[in-house]
Amino acid sequence: MIATVIKSTGSWYLALCDDKSIVQCRIKGKFRLEDKKISNPIAVGDKVNIEIEQGQKSYMITELVDRKNYICRTDPHRKAHKQIIASNIDQAVLITSLHQPRVPLGFLDRFSMITEMYHIPLQIIFNKCDIYDEGVMLKYEEAKSIYEDAGYKVHLISIEKNINTDILHQIFNNKTSLISGQSGVGKTATINFLSPQLSLKTQQVSDSNEKGQHTTTFAEMHIINDSTYVIDTPGVKELGIADIELEEISQYFPDLRRHLPNCKFNNCIHLDEPNCAVKDALENQLIHPLRFSSYLSIVEEVQTGLKFWQKK
Repeated sequence: MIATVIKSTGSWYLALCDDKSIVQCRIKGKFRLEDKKISNPIAVGDKVNIEIEQGQKSYMITELVDRKNYICRTDPHRKAHKQIIASNIDQAVLITSLHQPRVPLGFLDRFSMITEMYHIPLQIIFNKCDIYDEGVMLKYEEAKSIYEDAGYKVHLISIEKNINTDILHQIFNNKTSLISGQSGVGKTATINFLSPQLSLKTQQVSDSNEKGQHTTTFAEMHIINDSTYVIDTPGVKELGIADIELEEISQYFPDLRRHLPNCKFNNCIHLDEPNCAVKDALENQLIHPLRFSSYLSIVEEVQTGLKFWQKK
């Protein structure tokens, strides 16, 4: 029968069946061999064919159903491998904060770029607005302007003080969503708000270094109701960009992408090429310098990676 993978612990999986029962599964060895460059052949969100193991209460995953979509990053432990974060999702929701913890906008740029690569709609939620002072609010207004100009929906809330939280039901209802963000920003609190009966464990951010503690160890899909599912992932400290060419990077920055047709060269990477429309737009303040700085950082990372593999 067909089931949906709702939790992965590395070697065992939990799968949701059509009758709403949840069963324990493991995979056949062939899944580990078919693509050696993917560290997790089965991901949360996958539709799989399962069969009960003879004489056992557990099931065997025998087949992976074609994915509608997926989103992945470079495996943080094996840089030559990709790690699928989740599959068959309707949207990604990035929870972030500008204070306790302060998440750099460069992280938002990386995550938004990855969602663009895999054609996943993205919404951005800034949490903890109750502790934003006037200076932080000015930074929020700037960030809101940057990302709305790039085409993303931006929201400001406080889970702790129940400020603007009604918008969460509108964002998540009747969708399968990937919720992500660095540790301590309020991912787990958001899921608890959507479904209080889950009572998921949350932890406080350290006052000394504004670092959140990991409360999620493995990716897991939470059932909010019969039509609403939220895939929670471990707090993401780094997002390695997998499988991309230099000239492709700007295509995944919507605010840069709109200027690409006017570049003289179709493989322009917007560094020092002549008649570069992106550089012209930057000079004319049509592209925010912070976004272009993030773009340059990713270009440098990809260039360094290419040089490393060429040497090998």
